[in-house]
Amino acid sequence: MAISTLLFLAASLQSFVVVDSLPHHPEHFVQGLNLDGKEWIESTGLHGKSALYRKFYHGEILDSIKIDERHFGEGSVLLGNRVFWLTWKSKKAFVLDAKPFRFRKEFKIPSEGWGLSVWNGLLLMSNGTHELYQLSPENLAVLGVIEVKDQGQKIQKLNELEVVGNTLYANIWMSDSIAAIDLKSGQVLYYLDFHDLASALRKKHPQAEVLNGIAYEAPYLWITGKNWPKLYKIKLNP
Repeated sequence: MAISTLLFLAASLQSFVVVDSLPHHPEHFVQGLNLDGKEWIESTGLHGKSALYRKFYHGEILDSIKIDERHFGEGSVLLGNRVFWLTWKSKKAFVLDAKPFRFRKEFKIPSEGWGLSVWNGLLLMSNGTHELYQLSPENLAVLGVIEVKDQGQKIQKLNELEVVGNTLYANIWMSDSIAAIDLKSGQVLYYLDFHDLASALRKKHPQAEVLNGIAYEAPYLWITGKNWPKLYKIKLNP
């Protein structure tokens, strides 16, 4: 799969260093990544392979659950004792008990589901456009829309999401880049460019696809991708 290099606009590039890595299952097509203490909660995609996993920090699987093969699983997020899990084109989201996994409810969503995070008590959902939906965690009703722009230019293909305070880190699909976005204004603050890291990885592991998967472990970010054999721990430079 060809991966494009993001054409950076007005916002600057933020430098970083890789400080650690962990093994990751190379056949997991990552759509959502969360940390729950020292355990990962990860959702994966593809028809017939879409699953939700709870893993130990170093990758051993503790719990898992699948959805029907007609659904293509997408982003997920932990909120309290519930996991919210999107689908791509089915326009459905599933709500599960977090520990152990057990289906509780399903809801309609207003568009395709891509990435999912939480901000100010509301779910924050991407759908592949420049718009982020703010959804009620009680019934997934749309309560607001945030438009993401870089000095007036709409930033499309927002995918997997991770909120840190009032900053959103969002994978940009089909690039090796992450946009850091001020959620109060919708403006891109800066970009993280993982082209060199991802290109080197794909040379050794041709099955590795796009960058996708962001989790926060203060003060670090963890990143990975679809069918990547590793997760990388990232420290942003001052």
